Amino acid sequence: MKRIASPFRKNWEHKLENLGFGYHSLEGMYWDESHYYEFSMSEIDQIENATAELWQMCLTAVDHVIEKKLWDRFNIPENFRNYITTSWEEDHPSVFGRFDFGFDGENLKLLEFNADTPTSLYEASVIQWYWLQEMFPNKDQFNSIHEKLVDYWKYLKKYMKPHYIYFSSLTNIEDVTNVEYMRDCATQAGFETEFIPVQDIGWAEDVEEFIAADNSVMDYIFKLYPYEWIIEDGFAEKLVRNDFRSQWIEPAWKVILSSKAILPVLWELFPKHPLLLESYFEQEHLQNFVKKPVYSREGANVTLFKNGKEIEQNGGDYAKQGFIYQQMFDLPNFDGNYPVIGSWVIGQEAAGIGIRESMHLITNNESRFVPHLIDHNKLNIKEKEL
Repeated sequence: MKRIASPFRKNWEHKLENLGFGYHSLEGMYWDESHYYEFSMSEIDQIENATAELWQMCLTAVDHVIEKKLWDRFNIPENFRNYITTSWEEDHPSVFGRFDFGFDGENLKLLEFNADTPTSLYEASVIQWYWLQEMFPNKDQFNSIHEKLVDYWKYLKKYMKPHYIYFSSLTNIEDVTNVEYMRDCATQAGFETEFIPVQDIGWAEDVEEFIAADNSVMDYIFKLYPYEWIIEDGFAEKLVRNDFRSQWIEPAWKVILSSKAILPVLWELFPKHPLLLESYFEQEHLQNFVKKPVYSREGANVTLFKNGKEIEQNGGDYAKQGFIYQQMFDLPNFDGNYPVIGSWVIGQEAAGIGIRESMHLITNNESRFVPHLIDHNKLNIKEKEL
């Protein structure tokens, strides 16, 4: 893996905005094409294989959490547990998720899994692909996200009747862009779709149905709104009372995987697995570690410790639900830039990557999205030695 300088395209902002990517520079630079990351094909194979293996490990972990009733570890209230279990036992469909990896060119480690409401989908799928086609048309990219999204929605269409889906999020530009892109993929697959702000989803108390602005009953709702907020808002009670007459995507069982509490569970189930970092519900023997809230976003309330002493910390509002402790991974340092690889699962398959880099060890809301490409002609050191 290399970080290589590259010129900005002429009128690059205009080109991004023409693609509907309006948050490239809202609070400082977010989309950054001044550099790109180059991977060998063997490195891409390593990431793809790891993504597929970790997805299967995560499914095993969900089954384990439900079977062993580890609900308290995940701060899931009693009245929502049977709802989650039913969504799992009935195999309610999951469309997407994003594993975040630390990778130093040799060691690849799971940092966490954004399983419920992952963002950076549009830039990973579309924006960096258009950059590649303009700048390096003869190169390749690990990116079949769009094709796999459309294909998976086509697959779901066989089972979802009526073929009408509401797509919902908060109204900030990033969430709306990601949801509208997902909606477009479903439309291409043949669904009728409609966007509705999450705050506009109605509840008809007398019939216990979720309704749209025109009082239509909402059979299927894709939401980019986390289940832990739904639980905290008290809205989960309505989901339970509705009894799946409205089906939500992502399904409720994804709340288990979206929690950092899944990391110690994975380590318990797969001890010393080469893709995992040691993770516990207590500090145990760890000296170089990351203290993470059970639920957190954009690096909030994350603290790094080196030799038992704090070296970096983010504030936030996620401390009240407890923490897990994970062995620290030394991210590669490219002139003060620390990349994290987001590897996408679409349906059940690895589909592509996007890279966010930060000038801090904790990736936060100031991180930048940097495109990547594959050099098929480059062998890594191990290949050359063979």
